[in-house]
Amino acid sequence: MSPELLSILVLAVVFVIATTRSVNMGALAFAAAFGVGTLVADLDADGVFAGFPGDLFVVLVGVTYLFALARANGTTDWLVHAAVRMVRGRVALIPWVMFALTGALTAIGAVSPAAVAIVAPIALSFAARYGISPLLMGAMVVHGAQAGGFSPISIYGSIVNGIVEREKLPGSEITLFLASLLANLVIAAVVFAVCGGPKLWRQGAVTETAAPPAKGEDEPGGTAGSGGGSGGGGTRTAPASTLTRTDAPATAVPLTAPVIATLVCLAALVVAVLGFDLDAGLTAITLAVVLSTVWPDDSRRAVTEIAWPTVLLITGVLTYVGVLDEMGTITWAGEGVGGIGVPLLAAVLLCYIGAIVSAFASSVGIMGALIPLAVPFLAQGEIGAVGMVAALAVSATVVDVSPFSTNGALVLAAAPDVDRERFFRQLMAYGGIVVAAVPAVVWLVMVVPGWG
Repeated sequence: MSPELLSILVLAVVFVIATTRSVNMGALAFAAAFGVGTLVADLDADGVFAGFPGDLFVVLVGVTYLFALARANGTTDWLVHAAVRMVRGRVALIPWVMFALTGALTAIGAVSPAAVAIVAPIALSFAARYGISPLLMGAMVVHGAQAGGFSPISIYGSIVNGIVEREKLPGSEITLFLASLLANLVIAAVVFAVCGGPKLWRQGAVTETAAPPAKGEDEPGGTAGSGGGSGGGGTRTAPASTLTRTDAPATAVPLTAPVIATLVCLAALVVAVLGFDLDAGLTAITLAVVLSTVWPDDSRRAVTEIAWPTVLLITGVLTYVGVLDEMGTITWAGEGVGGIGVPLLAAVLLCYIGAIVSAFASSVGIMGALIPLAVPFLAQGEIGAVGMVAALAVSATVVDVSPFSTNGALVLAAAPDVDRERFFRQLMAYGGIVVAAVPAVVWLVMVVPGWG
């Protein structure tokens, strides 16, 4: 058995054990990275740790810490009420507002994880308060980010168009952008219809007649939230008796000094990340430290709400994927598909490889590897280059709803008052459906007709 195949089988075993024995998958993945890396790939400890996602570790810790402070001091309550007022109490519009907001951020140049890190905690706090499915809200945020992710001035769009130009392939910036926009818009509409959107429309407009919870009223992991699971937060689902059909806006939450300071910090996070290209994780944790120094009582509660199990899960799995990359497993799989003599079959398999690997690794990195691998059969003229590149781009990014991707991990970590194990399984199942269905659909729509 080849080392590459063995490493893939070990990954499958990790999934099976984590699913059947309720062991943290990240811990299993760290052990697998150590075993496969040292015994099979002949890597030392430095080689194994080369795949550790230190930047994502800081993003997860920093962002969840900052927004745990925001929940503790009432800032997320204020933002939720502001969102209700903006749409005149029509809760069903909020998921689409979040979709449009993250799409606009990525379209004007924000890195997708940065946009999700900013929007997801606010969106999921809203979902927790009003009983909206966290899967629905999380998917709308991630698909919104990817909808705008390939505009000509976006990070993803610039990278992919640069690869196309470097490989001297025919390209169309507008086609690439519209392909991603329409694909994610259609998927978002399906998720909205399946995950409770029609019920939200029938609910009409809502308002809260009850006073917001007092500071410190909801303890972490308590039963006030809709999920009642681990990793609870400071927001709670409004009881059914307080939600009424009305055109009136929600009752305002007072602007206290901690709330004002936190809103300034959130605005500073947006400006720092989007305007000055600073790291989202380092910026968030710095702002959180400033708030904690001024209001230490909020800090003591917030530190316990950092999503440590999620941090272990994501960093462990991505470290193992890094070992696969170090030992050439990903390149081995791609080259094996690229050597198939049937161009259309090779095209759909490349789309699936892009989707599967991107569910665990860097989407941009996978696109950078797969587009060059597609050059040999694109040169034969049987496959349209524009359609193939668009199909690869969509396949490699639409799966970022996976809890193992950066965006999915941020959504998982940001959700307050949920059973995180159950939410993780939901995200994993939804990610699996996307991986199984979307590459075939985009291949059929974009590649088979021979675009470009």
